[in-house]
This record gives sequence, structure tokens and C-alpha cells, in this order.
Amino acid sequence: MDLFGTAGIRGSATESVTPALALRVGRAVAIHARDHGDRTFLVGRDGRVTGGGLLAALEAGLMSGGARVLRLGQVPTPTLGYASVGSRGVMVTASHNPPMDNGLKLFVDGYEYSPAAEAEVERLFEEAPAPVSWADWGTPARRTVLGDYRQAAVDYATELVGHPSGLRVAVDCGNGMAATAAPQALRSMGADVVALNANVDGRFPGRDSKPTAESITDLRAFTADSDVDLGLAADGDADRLVVVDANGTVVHEDTILAVLAEMYVERATCEEPVVITTPNASARIDERVTEHGGSVERVALGSLHEGLRRRAADGTAYRVVFAAEPWKHIHPQFGPWIDGIVSALVLGGLVAARGLEALVAPITERPYRKESVACPDAQKAPVMRALPDRLAATFPDAKLNTARGLRLTFEDASWVLVRPSGTEPLVRLYAESERVQELIESTRIALQETLEGVEDV
Repeated sequence: MDLFGTAGIRGSATESVTPALALRVGRAVAIHARDHGDRTFLVGRDGRVTGGGLLAALEAGLMSGGARVLRLGQVPTPTLGYASVGSRGVMVTASHNPPMDNGLKLFVDGYEYSPAAEAEVERLFEEAPAPVSWADWGTPARRTVLGDYRQAAVDYATELVGHPSGLRVAVDCGNGMAATAAPQALRSMGADVVALNANVDGRFPGRDSKPTAESITDLRAFTADSDVDLGLAADGDADRLVVVDANGTVVHEDTILAVLAEMYVERATCEEPVVITTPNASARIDERVTEHGGSVERVALGSLHEGLRRRAADGTAYRVVFAAEPWKHIHPQFGPWIDGIVSALVLGGLVAARGLEALVAPITERPYRKESVACPDAQKAPVMRALPDRLAATFPDAKLNTARGLRLTFEDASWVLVRPSGTEPLVRLYAESERVQELIESTRIALQETLEGVEDV
């Protein structure tokens, strides 16, 4: 079975990510950790209604597998990542998914589990080992870490960008876990904060858990009609962040990524600083990074932590100053987990110092489109094997990179990406160019012709 997706385990809490599954995962994770000499697990949950039941089952599995459980309570996912440094952790969350879903995300020493570790856990899950000897069952205890995390985030951001004194910022917590950290940390830094949907409610009554231009209309209207300088919107577990300007317009996710990447490269103390991102990220990031003497390295979507882990293994992790994909940012000098709270603090400091308009002014924004083409799961692999030749014939002047999906780059900085969805029977198309419609249509035709050829075989 495919237990893990690109971001842990997620699904319906009544159909797939059930208490029975959480118990089995907990025991498999505990036994896997014991095999590697670890016994202690920190566990946390977001505010979803099903979180308490799943956490109880998870803890039962962990303890019957010999693990010692430290309960953090309801915390943002970045807080669990912070707490797991030097230990292991499990977060019960479905991130930005709707309220009927839930999930499990595994951490070790601040990193999300590697694919190899997930494969070992999945093997143990399928074997369904019996509980360890009664004498080896672990016991639960409580640990309070949220205050320490908030202070550490404030200290990091303040040292990096200073105090955002005079900044007025609206924070839409979306009834998620950002309500426990983002407004408090920004106020601690000196910002004037207006908080929206700032009570934790796992039904997400204020808006959808996933912040989009359509779901954060209240925040957009508030920023447009008031004198705030900046609007920020978090998802359910506070690992992703959406930015709104003072006119109520959502700032493109790749533009925010470029702003942060440029800042980190510009302030880097190492030679040849590196920014890690994904194939669906804009060329505007490359432009700002290379202008300041850095380089961009792309990894598969959902694999930022793998890029960091490989750098750590070869001794060059110090060169990675930032790692991000759209809406999700890792600040390596703070820790190797995705952290929307720290992004909010760093952006707040930058906007207070320079203004959002000045930060985005140097960035070239080209038209961007994303589309999906239906493709049965069984056809994805043969289509992706056959498609490079057709794309090469369609776009003879482009450079084709096949390492992370199929990415075509052109001399004018235009690009096209084709990649199979990891969760749905679809192939995703992305393009950024002044001629984006032409590129998308030509790529779609090439994909559909390839799909028809594969279906005929």
C-alpha cells in the first residue's frame, strides 16, 4: 500500500486516517525508532475535531511499541518541528485540508522523515507487529514548548531583520494553530497586530483552512479598507503563509519566495550561497538570487527537506541559506522544518524597514498559468517516459530537464513544467511566460497526443 504521500499521511478521518490506522502507525513508528536507538517521541495536534481521538490512538500505538511519549498539546506544526530537534515527533494534522480530514506527519531531529525511513515504517505497519513486552511499555508525560518556540522565533527574526516598530499588520489565523503563535510573536517584536479568526476551532468556521485569494476575502477587504501595511493568512497548522498588500491584493507566492531568497543571499556570510526550491517555482527567484551571487538548486515538489538532508550529508548544509516552494518556507539557520510563523516575522521586519512595494519592485513578474489534464494513474509512467521526445520536437529551442518532472526552459526566462500528480489521476502543467497561453496550449496538445498513443498500445 502507499501509506505516505508527499507530506506525511493524510485523508478522511472516518475512512482512511482512522484511530485504527493511527494505532498501527504509532506502534510501527515506535518499533522503527527503537531499532535506531530512540525511544522518546513528542506528540502534538492541531485543532481539528478528530485530533483528540487520533492522538489517543497514536499514543497507545507508540507506548505499546515501547516509546516514551511527551505531550505538547495543541501546537503549530513548526512548534513540533522545533521541539523534535534531538528527538523524534509526530504531529496529528492535515495541514490545509478540509475539516473532515486528518493526518500524521513524522519528524526526527527537526526534519520530516526521509522516504527511506517512511518505507521502513510502512513495512512495519504492514507486518502489524504485536505489542512489546508489558514491562517495556512507555509512559506519557507533558512538556510545554510553545512559549519557548515563540521566543526563539522572535529572537531569530529580530536579529535578522530588526523590530517591525510602527508596522500595522492584519493576521488571519483561519481558526487554526497560527492563533497560538503568530499574533503574539509579532506583537512581541513590536508590531501593531489586528488578529482575525484568532480562536482555534477545528471546524474552520471563519474560512477554509487553505488560504487562497478566494477564501481570505475578509482579510483582503479589511486590509483594503483600513490603514494596515500588510496582511498575512495562515493555514490550519501554520506551516504555510499567504501575503496580502495594503490594497487587499494577494502577492504572488513566487514573488514572496523571491523576496525572501534575495534577502537571505544578500546577507549570507558564506561563499556561493544556495537557495533550494522546486521545479514549479518561478524564474524570478533565479534572477534575484543570481544577481546577488547565489545559485538555485531544484528538488522534487515536497522534497525540500531531502535537499537539505543531502547537503547535510556532504557537509555543505551551511551554504543553503533558504529553502522554499510556493507558500512554504524553510529557514535553515532557524531549523529544517517548514515554518509559516517565522516567515511572518521575517516578512514583517522587512516590510517595516523597506515597505512591501519597494521589496517587490525589482522582481519581474510574468504571466503564470497552471492547468491539469486527466490521466489514469496506470498511464502516468508510460506517458512521462514517452513525452520528452514529443516535447523536444514541439519546442526545439528549449532546454529539457528530466530530473524533477519535465521542465523546459527558454532563453527569455520562460519555462514549462509537466509533472504527474501524486494524489489524483492528473498530470499538472505549469508555465510562466509573456506567451504563456501559447506554451500551455502547445504543451497540452503534446501531452494529449502522447496519452492517446499510450492508450492505443
